[in-house]
Amino acid sequence: MSQPLLEVAGLFLRLGATAFGGPAAHIAMLHDETVLRRRWLSEQEFLDLLGATNLIPGPNSTELAIHLGHRRAGWPGLVVGGVCFILPAMLIVMALAWLHMRYGHTPTAHWLLHGVKPVMIAVILQALWNLGSKALRRPLPMALALAVIILYLLGVNELLLLFGGGLLLWLIRAGHSRRSGLQALAMASPLQSFSGVDPTAFAIQLFSLPVLFLSFLKIGAVLYGSGYVLLAFLRAEFVIRLGWLSDAQLLDAVTIGQLTPGPVFTTATWIGYQLGGVPGALLATAGIFLPGFLFVALSGPLIPRLRESPQFSLLLDGVNVASLGLMAAVCLQLGRSAIVDPATAAIALISALLLIRARVNSTWLIAGGALAGLLLERFS
Repeated sequence: MSQPLLEVAGLFLRLGATAFGGPAAHIAMLHDETVLRRRWLSEQEFLDLLGATNLIPGPNSTELAIHLGHRRAGWPGLVVGGVCFILPAMLIVMALAWLHMRYGHTPTAHWLLHGVKPVMIAVILQALWNLGSKALRRPLPMALALAVIILYLLGVNELLLLFGGGLLLWLIRAGHSRRSGLQALAMASPLQSFSGVDPTAFAIQLFSLPVLFLSFLKIGAVLYGSGYVLLAFLRAEFVIRLGWLSDAQLLDAVTIGQLTPGPVFTTATWIGYQLGGVPGALLATAGIFLPGFLFVALSGPLIPRLRESPQFSLLLDGVNVASLGLMAAVCLQLGRSAIVDPATAAIALISALLLIRARVNSTWLIAGGALAGLLLERFS
């Protein structure tokens, strides 16, 4: 195995085992490790890859890891980077699912998350600061990013903001009138549920491993958006259409996906294990992640060429700005649940100072946050 491929495997195995906090935090950690520490690519190249992942369905942070593996070690790196980022989380979720099946309960992670969440807010803010200094140098991108933050917090669909924001910036910079830009933005439409399921048409179907795989393959091929959108897709498929899960079981699965490190999409691993044991877990995981590998393989080689196109370059710039706005809005939402008392505020502040001033590795900060959470739990 080549040295670059070993570097890819080592980095993404570690991140897959320690990347708590959801996609925004994962992207921040990927930026810190590959741009700031290892210099695998420039800030602009990272932004381009981030923008490209926002244009295709699937789990953004995992697809970004796949892109980065390909950038560092070619086609073998594409596969190794993605698999190594997914594998630790999949194994952790399978172990928790086994414990749940055997003992009827899941281990609590409250003490861990209480200390880790503020650390992840600091990591996200550092990434936003570094990426924003590159993409938000002029008033127009800054105004667009601020508008995206406000509209997202008001409940506007993230796809409308992402594609509409990119299109609006492209139209303005391409010389179109402000009116035509707003008209183009208004023409965009939010993503609707793919299933078209009538909630009254509930009917339990016999469990089938092939159907399980195809169901997750379908979700992975069309799903844009956050973990909340994933919850809606999973409920339409497994609670309403197939009748294999109850709402309580689905919430257990999504909670485990949020509490464990690595991709939130390993929610599929939990569901697969609960329904079909180890074969079900493996098939569900493969089904939901496989489209992401294919989309990255198809789109990755085109990104440098498309960046050379003046028209597409403007559009990609707009998508990059909108994605930063979405990331900032998610950070605000996460911050309200992560920083809940003076102790968590202190953890976030100390982590930010250590990241910016001392450039401490985010993995060590996560470990420190977990220890702080344990101490707070013990002395509370």
